[in-house]
Formats: sequence, C-alpha cells, structure tokens
Amino acid sequence: MIQDITIPLPPWLKTLTPPSAFSNDTSKMEFAIFLAKKNIEEKTGGPFGAAIFSSKTNKLLAYGVNLVTYANISILHAEIVTFILAQKKLKSYTLNFDNEEFELFSSSEPCAMCLGACLWSGVKKVVYGAPAKYAREIGFDEGPVFPESWQYLQQKGIQLKTNVLADKARKVLLEYKNKQGIIYNG
Repeated sequence: MIQDITIPLPPWLKTLTPPSAFSNDTSKMEFAIFLAKKNIEEKTGGPFGAAIFSSKTNKLLAYGVNLVTYANISILHAEIVTFILAQKKLKSYTLNFDNEEFELFSSSEPCAMCLGACLWSGVKKVVYGAPAKYAREIGFDEGPVFPESWQYLQQKGIQLKTNVLADKARKVLLEYKNKQGIIYNG
C-alpha cells in the first residue's frame, strides 16, 4: 500500500527563531553556516545548511539542513529540504514568479543532485560557501558536477556567487569529520 510522504524535522529546527531579514550576502551565508554547525551539534544530520531568501527584500523564506541520516532518506540534502519547505510555504512547485525572485544560500557547493534541483526550483541566484573540494577532502562524493553544469545554469538566467565565507564553512566540515560524523555516499 502506498503511503503519504512525511519528512521528520528535528525539534531544534522547528523551534528555531531566526531573523526575518538579512542585510547582505555575508549575513545570509553566516546563517547557512550556522545551520550546518547546529546540525552537527544536535547530531541530526550532515554538516550542511541552506536557506532561501527574497532577492528584493532580503527576507528569509525557508531554511533547512541535511537530514540524510536523521530521516534515513538519501535525497534529503540541505538544499532539497529547503526547496521543499519553501515551495510548501508558498504553495507552489516553483520559486519563479514574475514579481519576486528568490536566492539559495548553501553552506557548501551543491552536489550533482542539488545542482539539478536548483534549476528546477526556480531560484534566480545560487550562493555557496565551501567549494566541493572541501566536502570531498572529508570523504563526501559530490557527484559529476562540471564547469559546464554551472555554465548551463547561468545560461538559464541563474546568477552564481561562490566561496562566500569558504574558510568558515570548511571549518564546519572539518568539525564534522573530527567528531566522526557519518560519511555517506550511497
């Protein structure tokens, strides 16, 4: 028998009270990195956090963390969780609206799956902290992401900003490794 899909969210994530608006890309990335670090501290998943903001108002729409090990669902990367929560909040399968644009901030460079989800989500800007090489150095396999993959997104009108607070984001990855967090690759 087929069942409804339920995604369990950690209690700390549901009760978190973040600021509603952020002043710039640095403060937005600091929040994504905070989420990744908190996820490690609470032992509720991998060292990755993401948030979606309005490009016009800088208001926070949705945020999430990696829940792969918490929920035992391989696709629940921070970006995917955040897209699900944003689209559910807006009651829309897309974040592409004529009068509003949204941007994704991820503590680390999106993997192959999440990069594809960026295209389909409707976001107009993707900003990440730690480059994929930092995730790979602790054992994660980010899949087949090529320069052409990023070029394709840019050709579709998605802006890209890379390595924002990369060293700070890398420290979270290294902390996860030092705490012997689960490295999962399928």
